[in-house]
Amino acid sequence: MGKRRGGRELLRTLSKKQRRHLREFGEDVLACSLPANRLLLLLLLHFCLHFQSENSDKSSAESDSETEPEQASVYHKLLATLKTSPESESEEDDDESESEEAGESETEMDSEESQETGEAEGGEEDENDIPDKEEAKDTAEQMPEEEQANGAYTSCDPSHGVIEEFTDVKHESEFSLETNFMEEESEDCNADERKSSTSQVFSEDPFKQHMDKEMEEKEVEKISTLSKSSSQMKWPRLGQLTFSSTLEKHKTLKPDKEVDVKQLHLHKPLEVTWPKVNKQLLSSLNKTSDPCFTPLQRELFCIMNTYRDLFYPERTALTNGEEIRLAYCLHTLNHVLKANAQVLSNNAKRRDQKPGIDNDDYRDQGLTRPKVLMVVPFRECALRIVHIFIRLLEVNNERKIDVSNKKRFKGEFGSNPEEKPPNLKRPEDYEAVFAGNIDDHFRIGVAILQKSMRLYAPFYSSDIIIASPLGMRTIIGAEGEKKRDFDFLSSIEILIIDQADIYLMQNWEHVLHLMKHMNLLPLDSHGVDFSRVRMLNLNNWSKYYRQTLLFSALQDPQINSIFNKHCFNYMGQVAVRNIPQIGSISHVVVQLPHVFRRLEAENLTSVIDTRFQFFVDKVLPEYRDAIMSHTLIYVPSYFDYVRLRNYFKKEELNFVHICEYTKKAGICRARRFFLKGERQFLLLTERFHFYKRYTIKGIRNLIFYELPTYSHFYSEICNMMKATASGMDATWTCTVLYSKYDAQKLAAVVGIDRTAQMLQSKKNVHLFITGENE
Repeated sequence: MGKRRGGRELLRTLSKKQRRHLREFGEDVLACSLPANRLLLLLLLHFCLHFQSENSDKSSAESDSETEPEQASVYHKLLATLKTSPESESEEDDDESESEEAGESETEMDSEESQETGEAEGGEEDENDIPDKEEAKDTAEQMPEEEQANGAYTSCDPSHGVIEEFTDVKHESEFSLETNFMEEESEDCNADERKSSTSQVFSEDPFKQHMDKEMEEKEVEKISTLSKSSSQMKWPRLGQLTFSSTLEKHKTLKPDKEVDVKQLHLHKPLEVTWPKVNKQLLSSLNKTSDPCFTPLQRELFCIMNTYRDLFYPERTALTNGEEIRLAYCLHTLNHVLKANAQVLSNNAKRRDQKPGIDNDDYRDQGLTRPKVLMVVPFRECALRIVHIFIRLLEVNNERKIDVSNKKRFKGEFGSNPEEKPPNLKRPEDYEAVFAGNIDDHFRIGVAILQKSMRLYAPFYSSDIIIASPLGMRTIIGAEGEKKRDFDFLSSIEILIIDQADIYLMQNWEHVLHLMKHMNLLPLDSHGVDFSRVRMLNLNNWSKYYRQTLLFSALQDPQINSIFNKHCFNYMGQVAVRNIPQIGSISHVVVQLPHVFRRLEAENLTSVIDTRFQFFVDKVLPEYRDAIMSHTLIYVPSYFDYVRLRNYFKKEELNFVHICEYTKKAGICRARRFFLKGERQFLLLTERFHFYKRYTIKGIRNLIFYELPTYSHFYSEICNMMKATASGMDATWTCTVLYSKYDAQKLAAVVGIDRTAQMLQSKKNVHLFITGENE
């Protein structure tokens, strides 16, 4: 009785997690986390329980003979653990309360990262620096280890340093694909999986067709060396599409007028939840013949579901942003659920097969678990994506899914409405882009298994990774750094880059750095079972199977380069190539002459120097006179801004300057001097206008050093002149510098017809806009 009472007392001292491990795995799992004296008591408790079980099971001699060697092996394991150094009991309590204290704050980003978001309060630029500010932001990954949070359960211990970010520390057995089976799935799902496995070769499921395709080396060589053949087609909603592929031409893809959800081969629960989730969006549209999809969603999902790469450059936060987000979330979840269901089904088959039989039919995994990478600019975007996932997984109100760390996620990715300053008047598109939490340094892993979702899952135990480019850059690091990891990107099957145009305003180098590390062979095995790895991953052909979905608000050469040079999908690519017929110049409401001055450059690399010399030699001398005061020079590139600022200082010109790094006091001072005419020139960067949208008063002469990245910025800047006192409109001027390499930007401003004329003619073009009608 004394031993039993002592055992009960010991059980009371254990945490819930330790008691659960004791019931499921025995004491050997807990041995490494308990002090030596408690280990001895636990050992005594184990033999007491074993002695009791032996007395109750004496009738079965065979059972006794089988349990003795097992208990002896556990005993030896337990003794072996005594040789290891025990950890403190406080770490047990911290580990136990980790899921409860979900709102625990992460380490804040330093001022360099806040400058990355373009906040003007981030500090004023150094007057004597050469133009290397952007390079400084590229080294943001060299932050102290304490600041690299948000990836998983990262914590700091004084004695052990920073715990590895990708070490799975919790819920591993619950969310492990290797140790779970489809026991909780419905009979329909099991039936579907059995049916799909029996007709694997002839399955019509796009997922099975794409992932089970066995490429030959000749085909891989063609994709790597040969150029792509393209064809064009016009769809009702998307418009002009360009289909390109290196391999033989696939069958013509046509949009469906009406889509039956059952014909889309969605995972069973999604057939029920998708119409409910999308119902609110459909109700906002007046005419919808399809009960499940909007016209845009139907055509986009038709392309996504064929696993072709997609580039859609007409995504705007104000109009169709939520439509597109719902569509790619459905595609993502459909892919992950099918992939996991295949693994769980094969687990059951392997369990039931006879030992000693090798079978290659169970190759259903990559070299690492993450399947989908979703790159979004702000935390608010990640918050909305996770909410859509939860709604898509909940079949009804009675069957809620279990979401771990939900409270912590809401605390870190949500926003406080009271933080927004009152009485700020900004354009509608600005309010839509910068809604909610606009922190741009984050990353989070999401694991989905049957009816449970795990947020903040370590990357090597995650199915989906949602991150910003800066969040990815701080993990991937640079060559030569000790703490860097990109093996989790080795088996990414779907890459989604949403709102790519915003990354041009953040740091495009982070996106390029990420693309260079996609689908590389991992440097470590990470405990993978190679008998379950697909041959495409073992052959290092993952990039030829990866689907890339790229969404942007505009067409830009840098974004086009990502789609053309980093997408190798054997299924081919689909790009929307609509040409703007009417440019943003039609939205200019003030009457002023627009002079477009063409500069000639030998090649693309010489455009920067050619533009600077053209401006210094031919444009600036016309504005040096005191009569041409109140001149605003709009500069899209920060490098060009620094170059012009240094030149103006060298020439001792009367000017002020504002960029995204200027302090608030400096902004107010520069605007006041410019308005009163105390400074003749004002240098303004595009990124400052993007993040702040201040109305600059006092503009009489406007120079676009380069065409703006966003076409509507052209009309916004021109319309600032109406804030100037009336009676001065006769002296207003607007000058634009452009070259033949600015064809896309020029078409977005003046329209395609004028662009063709301006590129053919080498003379300066004069346009006069009288109000909203040309």
